[in-house]
Amino acid sequence: MKFLRKNKKAKKTIIVISDVHLGAGDEINGRINPLEDFESDKELVDFLKYYSSGDYGNMEVELIINGDFVDLLAVPYVKYFDDEYWSEKAGLEKLDMILKAHPEVMDALANFLKMKNKSIVYIIGNHDAELIFDSLKQKFIEALPLEVQSKIVIKNELNLYEPTKGVFLQHGHEYESLHRFDENSSIVESTKGGKYFIPPWGSYYVTHVVNKYKLEREHVDSVRPVRNFIIHGLLFDTFFIMRFLIANAYFYLMIRFLRYYRLKLGWKVILEETISELSLFQDYETLTKSFFEEHPDAKVLIVGHTHEPIYKENIDGTKFINTGTWTRMVNLDLSHDMNDTPLTYAKIQIYNTEYDKDSFHDSVEVKLQKWMPKTELPYEEFS
Repeated sequence: MKFLRKNKKAKKTIIVISDVHLGAGDEINGRINPLEDFESDKELVDFLKYYSSGDYGNMEVELIINGDFVDLLAVPYVKYFDDEYWSEKAGLEKLDMILKAHPEVMDALANFLKMKNKSIVYIIGNHDAELIFDSLKQKFIEALPLEVQSKIVIKNELNLYEPTKGVFLQHGHEYESLHRFDENSSIVESTKGGKYFIPPWGSYYVTHVVNKYKLEREHVDSVRPVRNFIIHGLLFDTFFIMRFLIANAYFYLMIRFLRYYRLKLGWKVILEETISELSLFQDYETLTKSFFEEHPDAKVLIVGHTHEPIYKENIDGTKFINTGTWTRMVNLDLSHDMNDTPLTYAKIQIYNTEYDKDSFHDSVEVKLQKWMPKTELPYEEFS
């Protein structure tokens, strides 16, 4: 209970961020890059500094990056053909552009790891799925100083991670068949020895539809709820929204149904997969109910992916947390700040490492928090 922990100091702290979406920078070759969604470099630097100094200086702190830290789907300058975009070579160039665009963030990760008892676990999401290439993992890790490289882990199999008993993490794209991929069969090799990532069709949707229309309206993938975005757009930006909806329908028809037709999979398969894809429109309460049924020892499930910060405590004491995003969002739900950069994260404090299922809530505290950065400047960059 909380009063038992009131004056106790945590033995370990775990902080979880997701969906940072580091892109290729605000400008590329002197031109504005509309696909760059991350503008909170300084805030993330201060965040990492805070959790590696002061009260946390000597404490064991584990940073979990729960997917989509780098956004390999949002690099606009690509000299490759469509299929070559997914090659290992293209992936390395895209990652190189991202790392060079955000040197302060990489320095902050390095400084975090240089401190005593600090570590990082990186869970791969759907926007950074090409990190399943060993060469991309190596490139990311080698961007950090040699002396700290052993303190960061990026593993393909970390689609469900348990940092402490009863707390489980996954990025969240696993619940949507359009973004789901099998890391064990997603890499193929050409006759010339080149390696390629076979993306889920949702990745094609991002690169072929979302990115295209984002060049016209930067907010196209940042508005929540989606239904309000469509209704508002039909009223006030009719021609754009109509073109966007037609492009969505056309893309879905071409990618899904024509593929089914060519492979002669039959209507049964079409129906089954279409129903499966409707999970995109289910609420996470429904989706995660089965998770706790399948994992009776789970007390907390933490995901990201949807960019919507959520904290929900169920009747049985289990908790569901969505850590949201560190990119700017536009919320048309009047119960939220309309134009906000949430900077939300999960914070797990462990007061007693020797706990069992019955003493979990007395030993582990899990919260969804919002980073509130300090500033000494009376202005910020307008965007």
